[in-house]
Amino acid sequence: MALFKKIKETVKYIRKQTDLQPTTGIVLGTGLGKLIEEIEIIKRFSYKELPHFPISTVEGHKGELILGMLNDHPVAVMAGRFHYYEGYSMKEVTFPIRVLKYLGIQQIILSNAAGGLNPSFAAGDLVLVRDHINLQPANPLTGPNDERIGPRFPDLMYTYDRDLRLKAQVFAKANNILLHEGVYVCLQGPNLETPAEYRYMHIIGGDLVGMSTVPEVLVARHMDIPVMVISVVTNKCYPIEELTETTLESVIAVAASAEPKMTALVKHLLSV
Repeated sequence: MALFKKIKETVKYIRKQTDLQPTTGIVLGTGLGKLIEEIEIIKRFSYKELPHFPISTVEGHKGELILGMLNDHPVAVMAGRFHYYEGYSMKEVTFPIRVLKYLGIQQIILSNAAGGLNPSFAAGDLVLVRDHINLQPANPLTGPNDERIGPRFPDLMYTYDRDLRLKAQVFAKANNILLHEGVYVCLQGPNLETPAEYRYMHIIGGDLVGMSTVPEVLVARHMDIPVMVISVVTNKCYPIEELTETTLESVIAVAASAEPKMTALVKHLLSV
C-alpha cells in the first residue's frame, strides 16, 4: 500500500476517537516516559491498535501514542519509538512522525538517551543537538518520493531549529540547568560501540552517540516540521581511559534521574 494512503488510514482511525488537534509532537526515548504524568490525557492508543504502526520491543519504551494537553498546549506524545535494529525498515521506524504531521503538529521535540563523546559531558547532563552525523546503513527517504508529502531532495542546512534552541538555552540559564549543545552521531546498533569506534566518532566531530532520532529528524525535515532534539547523556564514552561497561538498566536509571530537568524544559517551550 502506498505511504500516503497508510498515513491517511491511520489518521482517520485516530480522528474517529478524538478531534484534538495537536500542535506539538513529542517523542520520548529510553527511560524518559514520566513526562506523561504531566499531561491531561484526552486519548491514549496502544501502538498495537493503530493501523500500520510497528510495535515497540525495547525495554523502557511504553509503546503508546497519547493525545492531550500539556501546559494548556495540545500535544501528541509518542511514549516509545522504533529502531532500525529491531528489524523494522526505515520507513516503518519513521511512519509515526508522518502521522503526527497529518494530525496537525507544527513542531516536534525529540528526546533520547545517548553516550557522551565530549570529555566535558557527564552522565545526567542535558544536550541540545545542533547537528548530526548519520552513519546508519539506510535512509527513510530512499525509494519513490511522493511530492504531496515532501520534496525529493530536502535541504538539511537548518535542520535543528535555532529559535527553539535559543528559547531552551535562555530558560536553562535562568533556572541554573546545565544545557550543552553538540553533534549527535547515529549508528545502527544494537551493540554498544568499541573503544576504537568511540575514538573515531570523537575525532570526526561527534559529541554524542546513539541509535535513534536521526531517521525521525530526516522525515520531519522532509515534511518541513521544525525540530528540536534533547539528549540525556547516560554514560561517558570518551576519553577512552574513563570507559566503563554499560547496561540498559544503568542507562534507564541515569535517564530517569535527568528527567525532571528535561520535563521542565519541555513544559517551558510549550508556554512561550
